[in-house]
Amino acid sequence: MSIEKGQLSIHTENFLPIIKKWLYSDQDIFVRELLSNCCDAIAKRRMVGEFPEDYTPAITVRVDKEHRILSFTDNGVGMTADEVRKYINQVAFSGASDFLEKYKDSGEQIIGHFGLGLYSAFMVSDKVRIDTLSCLPGETAVTWESDGSVEYSMEESEREEVGTTVTLYLNAESDSFLDGENVKSVIRKYCSFMPSPIYCIVEGEKKEEHHHHHDHEDGCECEECKHDHDECECEECKHDECECDECADKHEDEPEMLNTPTPLYMKAPKDCTEEDYKKFYRDTFHEWEEPLFWIHLNADYPFNLHGILYFPRIRTDVAVNEGQVKLYSNQVFIADNIKEIIPEFLLLLKGVVDCPDLPLNVSRSFLQNDGYVRKLSDYITRKVADRLTGLFKNEREQYETYWKDIHPFIKYGCLRDEKFYDRVKDAIIYKTSKAEYVTLQDYLDKAKDTHENQVYYATDEDRQANTVGLYEERDLQVIVMGSPIDGSFMSFIESKNEKLHFARVDAAIADALKDSEAAIDADMTGKLEEMFKFAVEDTNLKVRLESLKNSDTPAVLLLDENMRRYQEAMKLWGSDGMPDFPLDKTLVLNAAHPLVKNLAARQQDDTAKDISLQLYDLAEMAQQPLSAERMNAFITRSMKLMTTLATEKDQ
Repeated sequence: MSIEKGQLSIHTENFLPIIKKWLYSDQDIFVRELLSNCCDAIAKRRMVGEFPEDYTPAITVRVDKEHRILSFTDNGVGMTADEVRKYINQVAFSGASDFLEKYKDSGEQIIGHFGLGLYSAFMVSDKVRIDTLSCLPGETAVTWESDGSVEYSMEESEREEVGTTVTLYLNAESDSFLDGENVKSVIRKYCSFMPSPIYCIVEGEKKEEHHHHHDHEDGCECEECKHDHDECECEECKHDECECDECADKHEDEPEMLNTPTPLYMKAPKDCTEEDYKKFYRDTFHEWEEPLFWIHLNADYPFNLHGILYFPRIRTDVAVNEGQVKLYSNQVFIADNIKEIIPEFLLLLKGVVDCPDLPLNVSRSFLQNDGYVRKLSDYITRKVADRLTGLFKNEREQYETYWKDIHPFIKYGCLRDEKFYDRVKDAIIYKTSKAEYVTLQDYLDKAKDTHENQVYYATDEDRQANTVGLYEERDLQVIVMGSPIDGSFMSFIESKNEKLHFARVDAAIADALKDSEAAIDADMTGKLEEMFKFAVEDTNLKVRLESLKNSDTPAVLLLDENMRRYQEAMKLWGSDGMPDFPLDKTLVLNAAHPLVKNLAARQQDDTAKDISLQLYDLAEMAQQPLSAERMNAFITRSMKLMTTLATEKDQ
């Protein structure tokens, strides 16, 4: 055929500028698009059945820095001249035009930009050439060229291999795609699991000289000079590993395969070992710390869905533990952490999910409102919940060892998704101050005779150890709720159980801690109230006298539970600039403690004031550190009281 020239079916003259503007943020996406086309071509050739018995599918990416060329070659189905006219001149470019006209002014993110195909190559190219030969008998090879304008040319070529090569003549702004390592990195990013083998050859890439090569004289008997490629048995000289120039020449046509055509998640779970799962995790996420456990998603009905979700260990050295769930379609990478498909709380995990039937080339708002996508998201949530409840029922001891790492994820999931909560609520456990694990029902069953529907908790076991000890010595369970999410989670659980209430150990004095038979002297109460009002400059402080069964604790400072939770929530959600609301405080003095009895018997003098302040500060220190000013005053006062005590003894 003679040279054929014509105009592409494009209705927009500024086609190329729009392409560049639209995809500027992820310019490397053209690599995925062209390699996807290569995989499609190979799949079609398999369907057509026109290939020799020894046919081995392969895709080769070639980087030629000297000539500023990047090419993509497959041995797939190829195209006839008529197919080039149809699929390149008409379908591809008219599809590009329609796509851009539909979305260029929407301002929305289009999921994966999938289907950009050949025209994505013009983001980085001054010119694109296609060389192709159809696998059908008797067909003639064709060359097609375009510079990205509305013009193209097409003619017969001398190509002899069935398949297609797309050659990109890179523009001045695309030097990064002449870097072989960068191109390989992009291929691994988007195409790690594509179903056909992908290789990359970098033209002119020189192997490092073999370390045996040096300037020793002939006849030298040192170990380095004994090297002989026909006889040497050292590891470096073995055929598959030697990198010297001599061996490189022999293996020039053996580039590294950059992808895994049959990834682990596409296999049946019964065919995967524990080590397989761990290796896949390391290779995919470059993590060397092993995951806790995983969920293998493998469904053909009601969804075509494959994937593996891993529960990683929570890192204590970072403020936010963000996971990474990679979304694929037919083994082609789309994007990370698409919450319209993967429920938001599951994005704390790491994993891969492959959904071949996802609608692509659509906005995220469409996905959010699509019935199929919602059902798919619900299905993934259910499978995760089933795995967790299964572990709880069948591997309880192991499940408890996971809890430190997985409880923030489960609690966050409950807050975000009521269906998830309904499925896992019986598998939620609580760690007690004695390092035991109980369910909420376990706790309530034990508490029904002493504090029914009341759950006592600590947020800091060490700092609140004194108060926690009061509960433990009366065999009252205290659970530990020290994570940032626990405040919101407790409120959520209370909303699900109308009579249930969580109270921190310093929010109230449980009846079981009081000596109900001891009488409280009203005059003693009034005197102590006056004494503390005189000593402590805190108008929100209330003073109360109780007789506690524990006679070693002189005072306990109680904080209003609801107001304290509200303050903590404000700080958690970034309202640090707002002034704190004054908390209602109640100082409970233990009428059974000798120091309190002694104080009540004193006159209201400076020593009584110092003792009052000392008791108040000690009670406060059991909850939180004192301010620098109060700590200095506390130390000075301590010295003064000890001096007074020593002087009184001497007298």
